[in-house]
Amino acid sequence: MSFMSEFKEFALKGNVVDMAVGVIIGGAFGGIVGALTDDFINPLIASIGGAEVAGAIRLPWVDYTGLDSEAVMSLSLNYGHFITQIINFLILALILFMIIKGMNKLMSIGKKEEEPAADPEPSDEVKLLTEIRDALASK
Repeated sequence: MSFMSEFKEFALKGNVVDMAVGVIIGGAFGGIVGALTDDFINPLIASIGGAEVAGAIRLPWVDYTGLDSEAVMSLSLNYGHFITQIINFLILALILFMIIKGMNKLMSIGKKEEEPAADPEPSDEVKLLTEIRDALASK
């Protein structure tokens, strides 16, 4: 089997296509979570304790005199952005957990409705054959 045919078989499997759709939707959802964090959660955190989520630590060996704010940010340790990304991750993980838990609950409800039927009573012929087998086995 050639490399291209193996790759085509792999790429067109349902799992790979489903995963690709999930990655695309996850990327879009990540933008929504980022906006939620930047526009709602960070201002709430800043208003509660006066903490600045967009904080930065200036490095003592760097001379910041005469630099604009963008250059200062590029030469600093920006812990605020890191904290924001942690918050984004936790929100995204919580939402995905709730979605998966809900899907599992729905799947279990569907399985409970489809309880297996009891084994049917064997026919008279099967009963007679079973008796004959047992009688032959006892001799």
